[in-house]
Amino acid sequence: MAFFQEPGAENPQTPGSVVFIHLSGELLDRIRSRTHDHGLHDHHHEDDEYGHDSDEADGDEIHDDETHGDEPDSDEADGDETAPSRYVENEDPGTPAFVFDPAIPIPVELPPGENSFRPETLSPEMILSGMLRLLSASREESDGPVLGGSPRWRDYYRSLVLALRPGILPELTGVAILKARNGDFALALEILTALKGLCPGSPPVLLNRAMVLEERADALERAGQETAAEGEYLAAETAYGEALAENPMPDTLFSAGHFFLKRRDYSRALVCFRAYSSLEDREDGAGGYALDAEKRENALVLVREIEEGGLEDEDFRNAWEHVRGGREREGMESIRRFLERRPGVWNGWFLLGWALRRLERWADARSSLEKALELGGDNSDTRNELAICLMEMNDYPGARRHLETALRQDAENIKIISNLGVLAMRGGNKQEAAGFFRTVLELEPEDPLARRYFEGSGGTGC
Repeated sequence: MAFFQEPGAENPQTPGSVVFIHLSGELLDRIRSRTHDHGLHDHHHEDDEYGHDSDEADGDEIHDDETHGDEPDSDEADGDETAPSRYVENEDPGTPAFVFDPAIPIPVELPPGENSFRPETLSPEMILSGMLRLLSASREESDGPVLGGSPRWRDYYRSLVLALRPGILPELTGVAILKARNGDFALALEILTALKGLCPGSPPVLLNRAMVLEERADALERAGQETAAEGEYLAAETAYGEALAENPMPDTLFSAGHFFLKRRDYSRALVCFRAYSSLEDREDGAGGYALDAEKRENALVLVREIEEGGLEDEDFRNAWEHVRGGREREGMESIRRFLERRPGVWNGWFLLGWALRRLERWADARSSLEKALELGGDNSDTRNELAICLMEMNDYPGARRHLETALRQDAENIKIISNLGVLAMRGGNKQEAAGFFRTVLELEPEDPLARRYFEGSGGTGC
């Protein structure tokens, strides 16, 4: 992509080639004039001081606990700053003094369709896009034959980007957040990968990138693309690990905790929530923060639930990994050992019921899932799994009752809506079934199960 374009330029569909040039005095003067003399220095003015006060946003956070932001109507929308969002705005890190070194070649991204550099077309946007392309590539790519370059030039390019565009970090962070909120995860990740190369170790960049990967995985899972979703969840897990390793912000601990909770990795969730709940407010300039009281209380509640339920137990973790990986019998061995020690934990009965349902042991699965409900696991996942068992046992009224309750708990859950459609089909009500599948396709146009049923072929529950 071209990260920057001339005003009014069309958004290119594919990036141009990157070439390396040496800035002559004439080209340097042109860049200076195009950047309104933002303090760029050449080697004759090394004693000059560089200063710039950015008018970019100051990076106020616009995030909440667990909800995704409301999506603007279009990419042109500037976003309602009162709308909830999980993402974190980035502050301008400031721009150090920069001195041009004419001996170092500069990467320039050519306009789409052009194969050679023409000096008269050079713009700050071409230089910025070229350097961001290089910085966003892996070290092996950018130092090798793909883009060329040298490892020692990376810091020079980072400094040049910040000199040419002092407010670039909050600017592109805002664009990435907007793209993610609009569901354009690929472009959001491309931008955040570039920012990761520009500002290695930036806590907001690392956190936002992990959250975008998580949301893309959620979207794939909602669409029934479980294999692709699992790959994205693993990428998100790696990204959260990287964010946690780099002096994590409070929001990193909180968001990572909820991610691991979603993945049933209770031991890592517990570490994150313990760390978050033990933090104190800090007032030390740019690094200061005031903890959110509701988030702290939420973290404390989750620490208590995980500890009291013994959910960090190794048998529980192993069981979850086995069942999720399609090794239900191995998972059942681990979960039964867990339930022998903790028979009152609903999560264990849910996991056993899930494994039994996948093995098509409908009656046994129903008993385990009903036990999970009895012990406090009244949620959409438990009721959806129970409804599938009842459907296969031809208890259609019972299946419908649980699916309708699950839908009230999670109104846009595609699996639940699809299973209501399957139930209607099995009951001979094709018109009602078509309505459910039409709703699914409105939410996820590429959903394979809904498409198959909508086109008239058969199938089973999600």
